[in-house]
Amino acid sequence: MYRHILVPLDGSELAGSLLAQALEFACALGARITFFTMAEDYGATQEGALMRTLSPETFDNEMKREAADILLKAMEAGQAAALVCEAVVRVGSEAYVQIIQVAREKGCDLIYMASHGRRGLKALMLGSQTQKVLTHSPLPVFVAKAAAGS
Repeated sequence: MYRHILVPLDGSELAGSLLAQALEFACALGARITFFTMAEDYGATQEGALMRTLSPETFDNEMKREAADILLKAMEAGQAAALVCEAVVRVGSEAYVQIIQVAREKGCDLIYMASHGRRGLKALMLGSQTQKVLTHSPLPVFVAKAAAGS
């Protein structure tokens, strides 16, 4: 069965529900987890480019702080569940590409993601990182129905 699971997290309330489900799933399989989050490349915007130019160290620290907070909570929960865990942060603009790339680099054999539950035209117009990962990933993708507030 699956031995190494990549769990992408975005810090949303929905991600909290996904985390709990992923931990339970990994425990049942005896699998290890790599938690992943991506910081948007704020430096690609005009305001971000100015901030990066004026204070590169402050810019870099701020970009990583939010991502580190997301992953710290996940690592603590994983360790409390007695799982072997690691965390990866990337800066980029296309989360689905980063998710697939990290899964390959870390030797994961499953990507565990949430469905945001959008339906119909809204789902088609907004698209989703989960749908893009499903479309492009050479690895199996487990889509959990995560609910905000769970």
